[in-house]
Amino acid sequence: MSDTEPATAAQSETDVPVKSETAALQALARPTVTQVVAGIAVVLLLGALTRYFDTHVPRWAADTPLKRVAKSIEFPVYAIAIGLLGNVVLTELDLRERLSAGFRTEFFIKTGVVLLGASINLKILVTAAGPSILQALLLITSVFAFTWWLGGRLGLDDKLRALLSSAVSICGVSAAIAAAGAVQARREQIAYAASLVIIFALPSIFVLPWLADVFGLSDAVAGAWIGGNIDTTAAVAASGAIAGEKALQIATIVKTTQNALIGIVAIALTAYFTLRVERNAGAVRPSVRQFWERFPKFVIGFVAASVIGTLYLQSVDKKTGSAHIAIINDLRTWFLILAFVSIGLEFSLRGLREAGWRPIVVFGSAVVVNLLVGLGLSVLLFRNFTV
Repeated sequence: MSDTEPATAAQSETDVPVKSETAALQALARPTVTQVVAGIAVVLLLGALTRYFDTHVPRWAADTPLKRVAKSIEFPVYAIAIGLLGNVVLTELDLRERLSAGFRTEFFIKTGVVLLGASINLKILVTAAGPSILQALLLITSVFAFTWWLGGRLGLDDKLRALLSSAVSICGVSAAIAAAGAVQARREQIAYAASLVIIFALPSIFVLPWLADVFGLSDAVAGAWIGGNIDTTAAVAASGAIAGEKALQIATIVKTTQNALIGIVAIALTAYFTLRVERNAGAVRPSVRQFWERFPKFVIGFVAASVIGTLYLQSVDKKTGSAHIAIINDLRTWFLILAFVSIGLEFSLRGLREAGWRPIVVFGSAVVVNLLVGLGLSVLLFRNFTV
């Protein structure tokens, strides 16, 4: 894809800007074709292992007390874990840096997000358009503003602030990737933000349905709370399924609405960083072309895929359409698996140590605010809604 990509970890140490993932690869001490192919092969192998566990673990645990937990765990958990294990093994063998040119996190996840658009029928938003859009706008605005403010108070880098604010307020890793393209964040910043998303999302899968039951929330309110607060689409699906089919439907609609707002946030961040953060005194005002160069193009692909998918489903019978969308969803799952594996392979304790405790405090505090504001909005907007 041609949109702006983050720089690599190696380049971040010298603050050399890189405009695309291809350029990043070219700047990495000229990796050979063999190294690139071998790196991609490692990702594919670990991706296949992830899919194997994702498919078979629920079967293995079917007759055990762990069957519910095993069924609820989604592929990002396996992918991250396997990627981290691969990271350790490759590091011990002194191969990780040499193969890192094949860990194409941005490409994999952006392709997965575009494919996600194909499965989102625009008509589903009409079902709960009013309350879900209002909730998304209010929740994203308030949580983004709080995270940005707290990150500033604790002295975080503006690019990392943008990634964390987008991730916790919109839809996790996908939003962080969109923000990264807009602000030209470094690759290790993306990996760090993605790691925080996963770390906080995993317990939410089980905690939110339990709390919804404790609070006696209706299916619609529980679904809206889950969809508006859990930061990855896969985790929302898993948590919604635990809460029940009706809650899952609302959770999907709310999360879909948030996903659709990725582009708006990306445009706003592009404008802010171009006009304020990275503009020197006396510099010429950025042109429309510069905005276009900074805008993450995969967002357009996401919207286009949604429109095309909606129109296609209207032109074929339900059985055929469902079969074809299932194929696209399976392909999307593969790309997202490869993306999460790559994140695990790229994860660096050095990056965590350098970032320190402040990003964790910022993200954790934002998660708490997100939960409280999200619960209030869900009750206010969905208390009389029936599924």
